[in-house]
Amino acid sequence: MTDMSDTSFDYYARKKHDHGDHDHAPAAGKDEGPPSEYEIMSRAMQELLEAKGVVTAEEIRRRMETFEEEFPYRGSRVIARAWTDPAFKQRLLKDGKAACAEMGVELEATRLIAVENTPDVHNVIVCTLCSCYPRELLGMPPTWYKSDSYRARVVRDPRSVLKEFGTVLPDHVTVRVHDSNADMRYVVVPMRPQGTKGWSEERLADILTRDTLVGVTEPRVTVKS
Repeated sequence: MTDMSDTSFDYYARKKHDHGDHDHAPAAGKDEGPPSEYEIMSRAMQELLEAKGVVTAEEIRRRMETFEEEFPYRGSRVIARAWTDPAFKQRLLKDGKAACAEMGVELEATRLIAVENTPDVHNVIVCTLCSCYPRELLGMPPTWYKSDSYRARVVRDPRSVLKEFGTVLPDHVTVRVHDSNADMRYVVVPMRPQGTKGWSEERLADILTRDTLVGVTEPRVTVKS
């Protein structure tokens, strides 16, 4: 890992991160606009599979609903378990894929690397060439994650990008940017907020969002007046 001022970038992942390492096409460069070539090809393939009876439109619809409704909460439950069970957290940090399997979450990627935030280190995730993302943990990636702007800027100037998400870090905190690929995905283990001692896993999971597990925001506890 090479230091770039106060920013560290995972060059090992970047080194093997060419298009041949990805199991899907690069994301479109724009957030909006007409369908990309890859989206058109994907839709054509779907229609072909439906026509041949390999898959039905209903099966595809149910799969998408699972991605949107169930998968986004899996990551929150995994991290909440790590916050309350130190032994599980160590297993998660050692082998993220195996630890997730303990909770019934099977991942397609070969490896899941859990990176832990500390008072001195903040981690953030990106896929610089497309949109590799732990979908089985977090659901579908948001539009901003796939955008050219995020993918380029978070590497060059992560503090400015984080600030746009409302995350302002002290100067002494090192920001580490981790580049995902088809074989290797990342998830952030945020610091547990103060004032949550004694909370159940379910209650802790409620303050963990997709953005906190990508590293662009931090978990926050709302203080009731």
